[in-house]
Amino acid sequence: MTLRSYLFVPASRPDRIGKALAAGAGAVIVDLEDAVAPDAKADARHALAAWLAQGEGAVLVRVNAVDTPWYVDDLALCAHAAVTGVVLPKAERRADLAQVASVAPGKCLYPLIETAAGYDAARELAASPNVERLVFGSIDFQVDLGIDGELDELLVFRSGLVLASRLAGIASPVDGVSTAIDDVDALRADVLRSRKLGFGAKLCIHPKQVAVVNAAYKPSAAEVDWARRVLDAAAKSGGAAVAVDGKMVDRPVILKAKAILDEGGPTRA
Repeated sequence: MTLRSYLFVPASRPDRIGKALAAGAGAVIVDLEDAVAPDAKADARHALAAWLAQGEGAVLVRVNAVDTPWYVDDLALCAHAAVTGVVLPKAERRADLAQVASVAPGKCLYPLIETAAGYDAARELAASPNVERLVFGSIDFQVDLGIDGELDELLVFRSGLVLASRLAGIASPVDGVSTAIDDVDALRADVLRSRKLGFGAKLCIHPKQVAVVNAAYKPSAAEVDWARRVLDAAAKSGGAAVAVDGKMVDRPVILKAKAILDEGGPTRA
């Protein structure tokens, strides 16, 4: 099953991990990087290790970047059985993914594309062994490239990650966070926009965002109705030309309709 939401929780707050797991997200990412201050990194890692030892659930872990003094110890912790995947920030080299896989074998890998170098290597990273999905670190990416804007300014880069994922045969990429926690309309608009571009999931920074994200990535009732009518019309045509809503139905349209129904039906109007 393709996951639609990935919820961050700070490793420095292990009391929140259980709540995050109960929030309905596709996966929970325990964050040792941005959510933890430099002088609290070691304590946060120890807190996460203690939580993992209790066996209360399975999580992904975002480690610190490979060029930081915390990376080696973070990565060693990821070999724990309760860690199902590793989110690697500032991912830029296939060799770094190979190192993660050697220390934490069998884990799903999530390269975070946050830099120009990472984007340039996106196809190589996507094709690396054990990579589950590419993840777009859109805010850091804007800073690295000096881009001022989240929408059209990033259009070509988002499309590039969708293309790299498709060429590698992996799941559609995960879009970056929306910083407005209480603005449901803005969040839904962000998700629908990224879904149109080919993204299949989103990073979340608060449990409030999870339900909105999950629903917006699913087909709407109108889309499901259209898909059913397309497949019904195609089945009844016996291979002859047929139209639905005044538009010709051909093989690509049929495949799109099947994909919509495979998503599991509507959760949004």
